Amino acid sequence: MLLAGILVAGFATVSFAASQDYEFQPVSTDVKQGQGSLVLVRLVDKRTGKLVPDAVIFTTRMDMAPEGMEMMTTPVSAASSTEPGVYAFKTDFAMAGGWRFKLAAKVQGEPDTVQGELVLKAAP
Repeated sequence: MLLAGILVAGFATVSFAASQDYEFQPVSTDVKQGQGSLVLVRLVDKRTGKLVPDAVIFTTRMDMAPEGMEMMTTPVSAASSTEPGVYAFKTDFAMAGGWRFKLAAKVQGEPDTVQGELVLKAAP
């Protein structure tokens, strides 16, 4: 019985990272309007401030929700990035203005999905 109490007490001090311990951050919020625009996004561990490499980003959505046009979307495709923890995407910003970029990712060793929303400003 004492051993079980010690084991339970030992597990009570173990902490696991939660999905809110991570944050997507734009490298720049200003992007170029037009076809093939590049968007760079960092994934940061907020506890350490370090970039998180090798996340699997499995959901992306780009829409004009900041302009009140959530139904106006544009496709997003992954692009290559040379910096670990920085993820690159290509998209076509058909209109100037505010765009919302929603992302969802799996981080190695983290059971929950990490989600984020960024607001970008497309200009000619």
